[in-house]
Amino acid sequence: MSDFTAFPAPAKLNLFLHITGRRPDGYHLLQSVFRLIERHDTLWLRPTPDGAIRRTADIPGVPESQDLCIRAARLLQQHTGCQRGVEIRLEKRIPMGGGLGGGSSDAATVLLALNRLWSLDLPRQALLELGLQLGADVPVFVFGRNAWAEGIGEKLQPMELPKAWYIVLTPDAHVSTQKIFTSQELTRDTNPAKMAAFFKGYGHNDLEPVVCRQYPAVASALEWLKQFGDARMSGSGASVFLECDTEAEAKRIFSLKPEAVAGFVAAGLDQHPLLDCAK
Repeated sequence: MSDFTAFPAPAKLNLFLHITGRRPDGYHLLQSVFRLIERHDTLWLRPTPDGAIRRTADIPGVPESQDLCIRAARLLQQHTGCQRGVEIRLEKRIPMGGGLGGGSSDAATVLLALNRLWSLDLPRQALLELGLQLGADVPVFVFGRNAWAEGIGEKLQPMELPKAWYIVLTPDAHVSTQKIFTSQELTRDTNPAKMAAFFKGYGHNDLEPVVCRQYPAVASALEWLKQFGDARMSGSGASVFLECDTEAEAKRIFSLKPEAVAGFVAAGLDQHPLLDCAK
């Protein structure tokens, strides 16, 4: 694509997800470890001098007014008073509504990439605050590192994680995050832990039992994957994953999966590919 520059937007996994309480405004308090993985969407961006922000291709089911990429670009433009515009084309590889953070990552990549392309030089903290206005999962991608998360997901501390490969299965189910978080069945009182307590295999996903009861396809995929180890659901689903020590092990297990269930194998990342777009 002439004059367009490609920028990656990696997916994430929640290695565990504990709901520790609820704020008066209804937001849930949580603890989690976010792991970036190499599976990614690609944002194609072309700066323009006219100040207009537009996408060059429609996304089925996502009107432009709700497109997080468009909203991110407009928010950044409004915040900085930048007179430049951008054309945006999104190439999706991360399943939508799968608990892998695709839309949030896309928005973060727009913030990071335009910080460079528009020569804004905003500090990372400013981009983090803008990201939080777009959604609770956006900041971790702007943060750019694997992270221990608290609060509503915006209090982040960097974590060094060992090399790992992940089998990710993406059942044919579009889980409503709002429906799960407002469910009467959801446990909201898991005891908070210290970051130092984290180790491989630590914790669980408090949303998992509720999702599995309401979405049989998720329960089925998780049950199949659990025969090989400590499989879990990521975020509010529908994706489920298993951590493996080697790529060969991950590919071997993945080759045995039921044909009807989609998925992929991806390595864990140490940092976001666009980490140097902000200081």
